[in-house]
Amino acid sequence: MNPRATFALIHGGGSTAWDWHLVLPILARAGHSPIAVDLPIDDDGADLDDYARTVAAVVGSARDVIVVGHSLGGFTAPLVCDKVDAIGLVYLAAMIPAPGESFTDWWANTGYDEDVDDSAFFTGVPDDLAREARSREREQRGEWMSRPWPAPRHPLVPTRVLLCRDDAFFPAPFQRRQARERLGLEPVEISGGHYAALGAPQAVATALLDFAGELGRLPRGD
Repeated sequence: MNPRATFALIHGGGSTAWDWHLVLPILARAGHSPIAVDLPIDDDGADLDDYARTVAAVVGSARDVIVVGHSLGGFTAPLVCDKVDAIGLVYLAAMIPAPGESFTDWWANTGYDEDVDDSAFFTGVPDDLAREARSREREQRGEWMSRPWPAPRHPLVPTRVLLCRDDAFFPAPFQRRQARERLGLEPVEISGGHYAALGAPQAVATALLDFAGELGRLPRGD
């Protein structure tokens, strides 16, 4: 049997593991083991290390883990890599932190200057799914947001940045610049808006399966 990957799927700010519910079965049908984790984002005392430990505890002893962070999940995903048997890291429409940089400072440091409202999050997401996502939102809390990102470097694993072409929150030029300046990578462009896991789940899953295939963790599915 071809080796499989375990996908550790990390949601964004104020959200839940439900965001991944359309991607999970596609990855599973391709023969992999996807896991979506609820982070303790509504716990004032929880910090990024707690978030990473939460993911690692759910992943357990699973092998060949590909860690995927969406949006604010980009602050957690790299920290998870050093706590599990990670073979790869994926930033999906994600914030890419710099060592020592806080979430609060990230916006100015990256030159983010978009004037957007809530609708920017759900471009391309069917109305019923957008309503459900909003109904599941949680308050993003934690003093960690004003503290330095705790890692001294990005993890030394193969890394991919997935840029969503119709993302109105982190537009393509911004994400492309962020990937180049912070990681020295050219992003892979896929269909969908900021919540592509809800609006374009097949595109997200295909990109993840392609990455797994490149890492030698087949099958890639159809």
